Amino acid sequence: MDESLSTYNLSTLPFEITRDPIPSDPAANPFRLVVDPIMRMRLRKSLFDLIDSHDAELARYVSEGALALDSYKEYVELFARSLRETMSSKEGVAYLLESCGFEINSDDINIYPETRWRVTREEF
Repeated sequence: MDESLSTYNLSTLPFEITRDPIPSDPAANPFRLVVDPIMRMRLRKSLFDLIDSHDAELARYVSEGALALDSYKEYVELFARSLRETMSSKEGVAYLLESCGFEINSDDINIYPETRWRVTREEF
C-alpha cells in the first residue's frame, strides 16, 4: 500500500438535513417576486404540512375501514375535495395565516378576495 495514503483518516462530515425548501432567488425570476422569499417559504411549508395532514387522515380512515377507495383516481379526487373544503373555509385560511406568522381574528378573513389585475389586455 502507498504510504502517502496511509496518513489520511476517513471521517464523517456533519451536515444538516431539512425539509424546509430552499428559498428561491428573487433576481432569478424573470417576473420579479413581489412577495418576500421568506414569506413564500413559510407559506409553502404550511401547504406541505396541510397536505401531509390530509393525506394522513385519509390513510387513517382507509386503514380503519371507514373509507373505501377503488382507485388512485378516486383517492386524488377525495384528496382534492378535502383540500378544497379546507381552503374554502375561514379555519383553513386562518391556519395558513397563523403558520405564516399572522395573528388574525377569523371573522376578519375574506375567503373570497377580489383579484385586482392592474394590466388590461387588448381584445383582438
